[in-house]
Amino acid sequence: MTASPFAYRKSVLQRLFDWKVRGVRWIEIIGVVLVAVMIMSVYVAKAAAARESAKIAELERDIRETNQRVRLLRAEAARLEQPARLEALSRQAGLGPVDVHKQGGEGTLTALAPEPAKPAEPSATPAAESAQ
Repeated sequence: MTASPFAYRKSVLQRLFDWKVRGVRWIEIIGVVLVAVMIMSVYVAKAAAARESAKIAELERDIRETNQRVRLLRAEAARLEQPARLEALSRQAGLGPVDVHKQGGEGTLTALAPEPAKPAEPSATPAAESAQ
């Protein structure tokens, strides 16, 4: 009678499950180690999730603060751009509205252009003037 390969495999697996170290089977030791590894991996994942949650909360707080600053700046810009305020400032500076008759058309643009500055005439040097 010949032994089948299945019977040999069964005996190897049976020996693996029955193999003991100081009264404890190897399969139990491997199971305990695997459970310990799973517990540690869950702990590490939970700690990483807590760090990410803290980072998200900090970013959300920064976003709220930035939004509040934007609202304040928009309110300040609206206050500074009020027509009544600008009119009062222009009157204090001696400015007034442009007269309708002073506006130029396309043909008068060359006449409205400022005259080029004339070069300054050379004058005597300060040392020569003080010697006189």
